[in-house]
Amino acid sequence: MATEAKRIKVDDHSELEPLQNFLHWCYRVGLTLSEKVYVSKEGTVAEYGMLAREDIKKGEVLFTIPRAVLLHQGTTKVSALLEKEKASLETSSGWVPLLLALLYEYTSPQSYWSPYLSLWTNFKSLDQPMFWSKEERDMLLRGTGIPEAVDTDLMNIQREYTTVVLPFIARHPDLWSPDTHTLELYTQLVAFVMAYSFQEPLEDDEEEEEEEEMTSHPPMMVPMADMLNHVSNHNANLEYTADNLNMVCVRPIHKGEEIFNTYGQMANWQLLHMYGFTELYANNNNDTVDIPLTSLYKVILQDVQSDLNRQLLDEKWEMLCQTVGEKGAFIFGKHGCLTDTELHTTLKVLCMSKEDFEDFRENEGWEEEDEDEISLAFSNDGLPSLKAHWRQLIHMAACFTMDSYGEGTGQEESRGLDGDRVLMEDKVLRGGLSSRQQRALQVRYGQKSILRKLTELTKS
Repeated sequence: MATEAKRIKVDDHSELEPLQNFLHWCYRVGLTLSEKVYVSKEGTVAEYGMLAREDIKKGEVLFTIPRAVLLHQGTTKVSALLEKEKASLETSSGWVPLLLALLYEYTSPQSYWSPYLSLWTNFKSLDQPMFWSKEERDMLLRGTGIPEAVDTDLMNIQREYTTVVLPFIARHPDLWSPDTHTLELYTQLVAFVMAYSFQEPLEDDEEEEEEEEMTSHPPMMVPMADMLNHVSNHNANLEYTADNLNMVCVRPIHKGEEIFNTYGQMANWQLLHMYGFTELYANNNNDTVDIPLTSLYKVILQDVQSDLNRQLLDEKWEMLCQTVGEKGAFIFGKHGCLTDTELHTTLKVLCMSKEDFEDFRENEGWEEEDEDEISLAFSNDGLPSLKAHWRQLIHMAACFTMDSYGEGTGQEESRGLDGDRVLMEDKVLRGGLSSRQQRALQVRYGQKSILRKLTELTKS
């Protein structure tokens, strides 16, 4: 299967024993595995994976996980304490209770989940960009949005650990220790949760509650389900019931094929940021690129020729920052804009006369417009027929975004689209790149290819 490894293969035969211990543990705790599948390191795209022992039909259950086997703050040995002090553990991420549970269970030899957690004797197999050097991120991933996301992650992790976790640990020295449960281990467990956790989907009534209270199910660790790797064209899916979680075949799988789950509709930059791997650009139909709102602002600013026009632009910008967000962006995929309604509104506001804008503010917007028409207008089929001025704004904003990737340094890292295309098409040259360079190339080339297509569709 043409995708990069979710986890880097390790030539260490001693790691076969933890896998066998884990499989025996699964049997003891009632995690049932179909005889038609098996877990292996051979023939998979990653260190661990699941393969079909024989042909599997759509709808067959591949394995069943009792809810008691799931690892989260409600099942850990320290669950009562975490519940008692949950008010002091509230953060923007909502992950602290799970991470404290993992800190405890990962370092406890008597942990119920020890055979599961011992699959990760260390976290060196995790290779998200948060573990790259800042220089490496800035050089290889400039313009992709990943360096900024990682900087935010690391800042939040350190603040969360210092202000919430350490004071909690100090109150419970019989269960946690700052010498054992360090910032380094905490950061590794954050990456572990990013790469391997699951979040149960909300039911319809829960979705209504979430809209009112802004709550959602916290992440949880799901043994066996996290053995499956991801591709966008997956052949299995995790289904939730009151008592169990079932991995179900969603299309026929032939003997010898790897079984793939899906982590959702993930662009390559998201896969690399959260999981540490990418799909080949051509295979990832969910690949996207962001055009920041600030790029459109820069384009409009170039045409401002008077103080009055600048004042009007600033008023428009202030309104858009409130609705779209100053750090907001318009997402383009392989078939057009995925945030078409927001882009439509932004272009209308930016192109309004002073009179129309004042009327717009007074009426707090327009009447609702046909969403299907807007969606078509900002698809690849519709973009060439947009108003000329709108096309020009999108075209120039795409060019600004393309420029953000820079020219790079080092002979192996030509930053232009053509330079990346050479690396993509030349297997010998690509083979000479490190695994990090290859993954960064997939992200950059995918994003820049979408931008190039967008500039072609919107050129005058």
